Amino acid sequence: MTSPRHFIEIDHFQEKKFRQMACGDIFLSQKVDDGQRVISVLADGLGSGIKAAVLANLTTTMAIKYVASDVDITRAASTIMETLPVCKVRGIAYSTFTIVDMDRQGATRIVEYDNPSFVLLRDGAVLDVPKVTVPIQTSNERDAFLHVSNFVVRPGDRIVIFSDGVIQAGVGQGLSPLGWGIEAVNAYLEQVVKDRPTISGRQLARNLVHRALAQDNFKAKDDISCGVIYYRKPREVLVFTGAPVKKERDGDLSAAALGFEGKKIICGGTTASILSRELGRPLSMDLSDLDPNIPPVSHMDGFELVTEGAITLAALARMLEQEENPDLLRPNAVTRLAGVLLDSDIIHFMVGTKINEALQDPSLPESLDIRRNIIRHLQRTLSERFLKEVHVSFV
Repeated sequence: MTSPRHFIEIDHFQEKKFRQMACGDIFLSQKVDDGQRVISVLADGLGSGIKAAVLANLTTTMAIKYVASDVDITRAASTIMETLPVCKVRGIAYSTFTIVDMDRQGATRIVEYDNPSFVLLRDGAVLDVPKVTVPIQTSNERDAFLHVSNFVVRPGDRIVIFSDGVIQAGVGQGLSPLGWGIEAVNAYLEQVVKDRPTISGRQLARNLVHRALAQDNFKAKDDISCGVIYYRKPREVLVFTGAPVKKERDGDLSAAALGFEGKKIICGGTTASILSRELGRPLSMDLSDLDPNIPPVSHMDGFELVTEGAITLAALARMLEQEENPDLLRPNAVTRLAGVLLDSDIIHFMVGTKINEALQDPSLPESLDIRRNIIRHLQRTLSERFLKEVHVSFV
């Protein structure tokens, strides 16, 4: 997924149709070839609700399986379309889709079937990309076409894909009787990137969906989804948690902090005290966003965030496991920590191995170490579900 210079960030944001129980759009990504490629699919089930979600989920799963196996894309698309039921009224398959297949050198192939055209943002502007139209043979002889693009992205490029709930937002309204439209969407994306050149894929997707939702007066007339694939230099973060097994190794923490160029986070009161002492920097508590369930954050110069340890990390693990969006939750140490990690690409955990006797019996075996188990769980979740590169070292 990464090279020494470049990283593929992938994220998405969605809003389900007003008064529906489920979003009928599905976005799914998967690493293949030992992380050398990443395949992302956005499928839009016809209509909305649970039925649309089931069929869209079937589409994304099939598409990733076929593309990862290097099955001819036209054959794969034909198989997907033959598998899905067909709307009797419109005569079209019950799910549209966009497939983005990118390797870590930037070689990119995009296949689209009836979804709005993808947007390639380069140097803050929308770039026109040539497409080849490929007819698909179907058993019932209905007309179907794929649009296929092959190109190489450059560092800083963003690919934005979205469902028709974005371009059709606001349809019937006074200012946009025909919907927001692709030209207005492109202009909005250009303005956002101009104002925030380093905006993450997660935030860009969220901004576009919220802007489309505003076109619908915050009552979505259709499912609204956006996915962003951002090819750039990796963003790294170093998380310190736990005291070293021996006091003589306290200096290892400060040396690592001074030598690290990315963002730095501390999770743990004892860890923060050690770094405060070793670095000669004061530590202060922030009581502005108090939460009865989560300990408050603190501040120390040079660190993005300072939190309590085990309680905060355990709550973070639960949040990520349930794929809750921190942007939509009450601001506290956990949501702020999740936001930093999700906006990063390479995450380093430096874990102290001294047993905290306040948390567990020091005579218990190492395998039952609460902190280590939480970190291992976080490593799996961040790697498998959020496609992050995670490294863990123990001191």
